[in-house]
Amino acid sequence: MAARALREVGRRRGWAAEVGRRCFSGGSAGAAVAEPKEGGAGGGKAVNLFTAVNQALHIALDTDPRAYVFGEDVGFGGVFRCTTELADRFGKNRVFNTPLCEQGIAGFAIGLAAMGNRAIAEIQFADYIFPAFDQIVNEAAKFRYRSGNEFNCGGLTIRTPYGAVGHGGHYHSQSPESFFCHVPGLKVVIPRSPREAKGLLLASIRDPNPVVFFEPKWLYRLAVEEVPEEDYMLPLSQAEVIRKGSDITLIGWGAQLAVLKEACEDAAKDGVSCELIDLKTLIPWDKETVEASVKKTGKLLASHEAPITGGFGAEIAASIAERCFQRLEAPVARVCGLDTPFPLVYEPFYMPTKNKEMHQCKRRQAQARSTGQGSIRCDGPQFTRGTWFPALGPQRHHVAHSSSGRNRRARAAQHHRTPDIDRR
Repeated sequence: MAARALREVGRRRGWAAEVGRRCFSGGSAGAAVAEPKEGGAGGGKAVNLFTAVNQALHIALDTDPRAYVFGEDVGFGGVFRCTTELADRFGKNRVFNTPLCEQGIAGFAIGLAAMGNRAIAEIQFADYIFPAFDQIVNEAAKFRYRSGNEFNCGGLTIRTPYGAVGHGGHYHSQSPESFFCHVPGLKVVIPRSPREAKGLLLASIRDPNPVVFFEPKWLYRLAVEEVPEEDYMLPLSQAEVIRKGSDITLIGWGAQLAVLKEACEDAAKDGVSCELIDLKTLIPWDKETVEASVKKTGKLLASHEAPITGGFGAEIAASIAERCFQRLEAPVARVCGLDTPFPLVYEPFYMPTKNKEMHQCKRRQAQARSTGQGSIRCDGPQFTRGTWFPALGPQRHHVAHSSSGRNRRARAAQHHRTPDIDRR
């Protein structure tokens, strides 16, 4: 029913589809697109995060007549005011409300992008993106692959606010980013601040791949900084070292960066030098920057609001353990949300706080100092740091010289006989 309503909306508005190969890499055939700047100059006007998102949407619609913004309540500005004044300036043909049907919104956006347009869809809360999961994962992510690159929906960007807000409870506080990080064909981007939000959102809208863009709603009004007013983009899949350190690497994204910054400052008072990395893009993520940092510090802590089991921190831990095993001085630490539904009253206990992160930093420092006591420490020309792994016990090798397999097994059993166990 809702999908039929969305199709009817498209027919009434009379969108002209760009046909042919419908390629969407860089700039496809059709209307001219203004060339944006990379990075963005310093300075600008101090704005909060939702205003920075609003600026990015204004620029996207202004520089490309193929761009459309739609979703639940976006016509009057949205519940977080990110789409304020867009309909007044660009018209209700390009900025409009949709039925309350996330699956229909995503399906409509995929079709619009497949025809050569830039579809900027809003899911009002990330908690409600799951009805659209099939469309995003089985259609958008595989569109290019299943057609042998003949068709694609690379002009698709799905914006959605995620994470805790202090009073959202279990239906308005979730962080579902890791669900989409398991899907080849998608990009997942999460900004930490207003300047990052504007530059990364414009880069996501113009990227030739479908992007799921998570916005930290906790920071919509709380985070304020100077944001360049001009059109600029920040590179995707490029992490940023926002604080240099030598003792331990801390990594996060989105709203969690503010918590990690506080943990770094408190740790510095206790003599622990923390290097802080903002991942920005979760898929594909910048392994090289993280790897270089961990090889320097020898320790890693990953932190996110999502539950710890199956969270993206587990992927980071596994990758770094594989790439940096000989440089790690302690096991990779994860400070994350709990494996429970997101609570309301008990939200402070659920959240990965700076105190939890401080505890893990100190614990990893203690483990690193004890390396060599009950562990093997690899110090040689190829190792600049100690390697942490459990000490190996004495190895006993037994060789039976009988040609009889039965005798070999009997002799081995004699050597490896275990004491009797009281099974009462």
